[in-house]
This record gives sequence, structure tokens and C-alpha cells, in this order.
Amino acid sequence: MASASGSGAPAAAEALRRRRILSSRLYLDDVPSSSSKAPVVYSPAYDISFNGMEKQHPFDSSKWGRVRNSLEDAGLLQSDRIVEPLEASEDDLLVVHSESYLNSLESSEKVARIVEVPAVALLPNLLVQQKLLYPFRKQVGGSVLSAKLALEKGWAINIGGGFHHCSAQEGGGFCAYADISLCINFAFIRLNISRVTIIDLDAHQGNGHEKDFGSDGRVYTLDMYNSGIYPFDHVAKKYIDQKVELDSGTKTEDYLENLDKALKIEVIITAEDVMRTLVYDASCYISNCSCISFSYSNQLLPHLGIVVLLILKSFQMQTLAVFVMA
Repeated sequence: MASASGSGAPAAAEALRRRRILSSRLYLDDVPSSSSKAPVVYSPAYDISFNGMEKQHPFDSSKWGRVRNSLEDAGLLQSDRIVEPLEASEDDLLVVHSESYLNSLESSEKVARIVEVPAVALLPNLLVQQKLLYPFRKQVGGSVLSAKLALEKGWAINIGGGFHHCSAQEGGGFCAYADISLCINFAFIRLNISRVTIIDLDAHQGNGHEKDFGSDGRVYTLDMYNSGIYPFDHVAKKYIDQKVELDSGTKTEDYLENLDKALKIEVIITAEDVMRTLVYDASCYISNCSCISFSYSNQLLPHLGIVVLLILKSFQMQTLAVFVMA
């Protein structure tokens, strides 16, 4: 009897998780689609600003708006063609996260440790929810929605998200919610996707999603990162299918050469798949100063374009490209 009860618990949990995904509104199913919209997701609510406190962390928490402005200034995007996502609800977040983890975010001290800004611990949690966690939840909604738009258009970009240090059980590195894991889990159920490739080009190792999908054969991970900086997660490293470790000061040409080689290996390994979804974390890029950089500037567009073209030209199968830009 105990054995039957034990085996039934995981099945019940999976059924609940599936119901949460199917009942979610994040895919905007009740909003008429418009062919005039571009598969670019963004909300002004993405940007985080609170009396300068956000500047206490090297992560630029207002860059998403500047990326949007750069796209518009370059004539690549019109504001009325951007798709605005919904905020991820508690039920949406529970698809991946546990109730205990979400409850822990009601502690400002806990959130302060995750975003690595000690002063956040002194704020009332209501304020932390409004000024910090709400923008994160909007970006989560954008990452999840991007997969659906990619299925419709062939590609999609969320100008935000890519919180690759957060796993189902723990946040860190300015990442409070596991949007990459949520995006993929939604795609498996709602979009009938069978295989996913994560290409993580952030300067830091993407230890969050690596832990979440370490034993999931449907997900292939290519992670190219600076091995001499945070998070030094040796447990998560074991789950990387193809890792490319670089040093500080890597030249742009060397970086792109390493990326091109890695992508060719990935194509050979996954070439048997007829349909594979690509989730590309474009959190960082190579700047003209020939080093692994940590923020966007006016050099964003040409270098991001090079990387995207390298990825797309290297895939010889039908591919959905979902770009998330933390």
C-alpha cells in the first residue's frame, strides 16, 4: 500500500503541473493575434529603478529599455509592433518552483542575497515585490511567451529574461525566477516540442538551467563562459553537454571562432532531430575592448547580429529560435 501511495504522488504532482501549464494565460490565447506585430517581447515594466539602489550591483537593471530604444533608433523596430507580456502568476511559477521557494521570497533578506544588494534587506517586502520582483515576473512572462511566438514566426526575442542562475530550488546572481526552465516546460506541453537546445553565451556559467535539466535527455546545453568568475558551480558543470571555458581578455575573433566550432559540433550531435527549439541566452556579448563584457552599450547591435547569424547559419534542421536577453 505504501508503495502504491508513493508512486501515485509523483503522478499527481505531474498532473497538477500539467494543468497549471494548460490553464496559464501567458501565451495570450485570449488576445487576438495580429500579423502587424513583430515577435519581439518587451514591457516598460522590465526596467528596475528605485532611488538609485539598483546601482549598488554591477548588473545594469535598466538596460532593457535602452536595448528597445537602440532597436528603434536603428530603424529595426517600431514601438507599436512590440508584444507586451503578462506577469507570471504564482500558478505559473509553481510549474517549476516549489511553494517553499516562492514563500522564501517574502523575506527581503532572502531577496537581498539573491540580487546581491544588501540594502534590499532593509526594505519592506511589499516594496521589494513591487519594485524588484514584479519586473522579474513580467520578464518571465516574456520568456514563456517568446516560445509561442517563435512557433508562429520562426523566431522571437524577449528583451529581458535569461535568468540562468536561478534553478527550481534556488535563486542567485540577480536571478530570482527560472524563466528559461519555465519557458522550456511550457513549450514541451503547450507547443508539443520534443527537443530543446540551450545556447548560453552569458559571460557566467548558466548553472540554474543546467541543474534543472541535468537528467533530461530532451535538453542539450551548450555553455560558453568565463571560467574564472562567478558562479564556480562544479556540480552544475557536470550537466553541461558541451562547455567552452574562456579566460578574461579573450579577443573578439577568438571568441567567435570558438563559438563557430562549438555550434558545428552541436549541429552534428543533434542533426537527427527534425524539429528542435533553440533557446539562446544573449545576456552578454563581446565588446570592442576585446574582453568578455557584462553590459550592453552602443556596440550591442552589430555583435549580437554576428552571434545570431552564426547560430542560425549553423543549424541545418528546422529550428525555432527563442532569444532571451538578460
